Amino acid sequence: MFNRIIVIVLDSVGIGEAPDAHLYGDVGTHTLAHICEEYSTIQLPNLCKLGLANIAKLPGINEVSSPTACYGKMIETSVGKDTMTGHWELMGLHVSYPFQTYPDGFPAALIQAFEQQTGRKVIGNKPASGTEILDELGEIQMQTGEWIVYTSADSVFQIAAHEQVIPLDELYRACEIARELTLQPEFAVGRVIARPYVGETGAFRRTSNRHDYAIAPPEPTVLDHLKEAKKEVVAVGKISDIFSGQGITKSIHTSSNLDGIQQTIEQLKSDFEGLLFTNLVDFDSLFGHRRDPVGYGKALEQFDQWLPEIINHLNENDLLIITADHGNDPTHLGTDHTREYVPILAYNKKRRAGQSLGVRTTFADVGATILDNFGISNFTNGTSLLAEI
Repeated sequence: MFNRIIVIVLDSVGIGEAPDAHLYGDVGTHTLAHICEEYSTIQLPNLCKLGLANIAKLPGINEVSSPTACYGKMIETSVGKDTMTGHWELMGLHVSYPFQTYPDGFPAALIQAFEQQTGRKVIGNKPASGTEILDELGEIQMQTGEWIVYTSADSVFQIAAHEQVIPLDELYRACEIARELTLQPEFAVGRVIARPYVGETGAFRRTSNRHDYAIAPPEPTVLDHLKEAKKEVVAVGKISDIFSGQGITKSIHTSSNLDGIQQTIEQLKSDFEGLLFTNLVDFDSLFGHRRDPVGYGKALEQFDQWLPEIINHLNENDLLIITADHGNDPTHLGTDHTREYVPILAYNKKRRAGQSLGVRTTFADVGATILDNFGISNFTNGTSLLAEI
């Protein structure tokens, strides 16, 4: 049995179109391969040492003869290709309904109710990049005090507010109001997100005071079962937001991929028994949605450079799992996530060489492995990988 399992989600790092990609308009997508094509000088030696290039062919990168990790890829069985669905399935759930998206903005009835209950008008109400919407409307908000409301390819209701115009407490209260409104079936949204920012016209920047208000998982997840069994569940990044705090014993919010990596290393220095669960969101939010394959590739290189430091802080009875929650091919049309396989790399220091885990039929194999490791038998979805790793 492993004393600690560390799951690092490289948010949106897909590894090839899923079998049902045609149902999502994602035929031909391959996040990792297309990044390697566009950023042809990419160097990922440490991920490849674990076996990343043994999972699928990556342009310009050779597979290794003796990977140090067990390697494979997983199919998402839940409906959808969003962050919450991917993470929930990783932790044992099967989501049978897609979260609503709003490519034309939110319904007038929802916006009117939000305005009435918050006492401020709304500007925006359309899909937009978080930085571009500030360039467009930030100055107007500073003059009028109106809410900037926008969405994306995800099921999100995002509210941007300048911290010197609208206090954080008021922004958070507005998000709570939006969360209540969007729990109604006709307005269903996966997450409401506070997007505070500071600065002046032409130099606006978002702050680390972001806060997510997500729908709670519809049934207990692996995290709940671990907490009930008196195991630690340490969440780094937006994990706690994704699970509405359920099953979390300690939460550390982060400001960037690098911050998330460093916080993960810091938690590895402490002694605990249970799960350390990290999400590195910049791959998705800064590069996937913005269709920036070179920036995406450089972010992958940054993680790769820090990977030896993460491994150095592992104990012999730790298991490291590196995976993803969906794809976001930066060369694909639009700005949406992409329906793809996700990689799985499972590493333990005592194991000298890894083996292929093949193609797993659900992300929930990760959750089943965690519960199996800690002797918790109440999982119904997924097949434990423990005997194979």
